[in-house]
Amino acid sequence: MYPSTRLRRTRQADWSRRLVQEKTLTVNDLIWSVVVSDTADPVEPVAAMPGVERLSLKALATAAKDAEMLGIPAIALFPHIDPSKKDDEGSEALNPDGLIPRAIKTIKDAAPNVGVICDVALDPFTTHGHDGLLDGDYVANDATVEMLVGQALLQAESGCDVVAPSDMMDGRIGVIREALESHGHHNTMILSYAAKYASGFYGPYREAIGSAAALKGDKKTYQMDPANAAEALREVELDIAEGADMVMVKPGLPYLDIVHALTENFAVPVYAFQVSGEYAMIQAGAQNGWIDGERVMLESLMSFKRAGASGIITYFAPRAARALGA
Repeated sequence: MYPSTRLRRTRQADWSRRLVQEKTLTVNDLIWSVVVSDTADPVEPVAAMPGVERLSLKALATAAKDAEMLGIPAIALFPHIDPSKKDDEGSEALNPDGLIPRAIKTIKDAAPNVGVICDVALDPFTTHGHDGLLDGDYVANDATVEMLVGQALLQAESGCDVVAPSDMMDGRIGVIREALESHGHHNTMILSYAAKYASGFYGPYREAIGSAAALKGDKKTYQMDPANAAEALREVELDIAEGADMVMVKPGLPYLDIVHALTENFAVPVYAFQVSGEYAMIQAGAQNGWIDGERVMLESLMSFKRAGASGIITYFAPRAARALGA
């Protein structure tokens, strides 16, 4: 009891605060979310995400070298393709000479020690902006899974280290794992977006990949209800049983309780995605002088570690790495 116990004693000096700090954020926790484009020349600013640009392949090579220099472990790739290449089936996702296979090679040639994580979903490639194939107004689960298997195999064959299904179709992890094994890709990891919510925080990203104007309706029939927590545990349990090596919670900050629940219940790495809307809000607040941008950036990233996340996918990765003294 006070005054015998004074919790401020350990807060009085920098050295003592550092000694009792419970969690540590380092560059090893960062995955850089990068949008690569087949139209950017060499870069194209994303208006809704100040500081983020769509990168040409040449600019991507430079970014990969920067990531390697800063010690960022991995880059997560997201494609922006010429609208003329989109169709209702997202068939460009299966093109062996497409943007993502070329982007994987670009990173591996420029920075061999940087891991490559590839999004497995059809929304960047479809005219309707959904993550799968439409049957009327409904996204058909099993037909979509067949496409996703082909997409994941192409990515693995192109040198991708981690395939990351973000589509939220039922059963896709097991089928992808079986396909990877049967084609000899025994060491290709699966990072499952196991708890991906139907969120309002994705708007700037959809602008970045060019699907915002195309999206018809919403994604509530396959992405999770923001009100649900127990369902996330069921989703993760199923995906682990089907062969996921790691799992993802998306978005990040509004779902720290989900991150914590998963780390408490499952012995697998749990990642959080600091999505475009989170990034844009911090940047907007900083640009208007309402918040200290760098301090809030680091504080937000630390919150993921406090919740138990093994790492964070973030657009802030290079900036955070520099702030952390990389």
